[in-house]
Amino acid sequence: MAGKGKTRGNRPCALPLTVAAMADRYPSYHALRQNEVEGRDYAIAVQQRQSRVAILAPHGGFIETGTTAIAAAIAADVLSYYSFCGLKPGNNQDLHITSTCFDEPRCHALIATAHSVLTVHGEKSSRDVVFLGGLDEALGTHLERTLGACGFAVEPHHNPRLQGRHAQNICNLGQSGRGVQLELSRGLRSSLFLDHNSAAGLVATPRLQVFAQAVRQGIQECYAGTRTA
Repeated sequence: MAGKGKTRGNRPCALPLTVAAMADRYPSYHALRQNEVEGRDYAIAVQQRQSRVAILAPHGGFIETGTTAIAAAIAADVLSYYSFCGLKPGNNQDLHITSTCFDEPRCHALIATAHSVLTVHGEKSSRDVVFLGGLDEALGTHLERTLGACGFAVEPHHNPRLQGRHAQNICNLGQSGRGVQLELSRGLRSSLFLDHNSAAGLVATPRLQVFAQAVRQGIQECYAGTRTA
């Protein structure tokens, strides 16, 4: 691809500016904050719990609906947690910053303290499926087993851009350089809430806690004998 990477702090954006601009309105958080107002258009939630694994929802709120609540349920009160939440009355997709260019400073400060990172994303298909990606194959193997044992379908995504395998993907920027990306289909997310499209707020179904506990169990098994929180 032609073009040079856009600077992301001290780290170049993994996508050429032309590609990032074509996919997203803003190629970086630095660009986004010049036009959007924190507290009105978006909010940022951070919980630092000094855990080995940090849970992120970089496209939370109304950007990829349900991902903030899902990430918070996984983190519970034991894992470090971050969410970038879209709050706009419409066009929240404008706040989407691709994962290889996600340069929000509070997020990077959090993941710098974590051995591995797990990101929660929303995928558009109607199937009820978890698309598992990222470079942390050990953690991924544990998650595939624990989620599968609870009845969740787990498979890789057919689109390489949704597989989380780029070294600059935010899920791979923890201390180990390897993380996990969960792309959760619209069909799956709809099953975790009573009204997935409600503007009044999401009400969780019991299946959300089953999902969250399965993810935490996979993390705990992967890090058995080490401190996870």
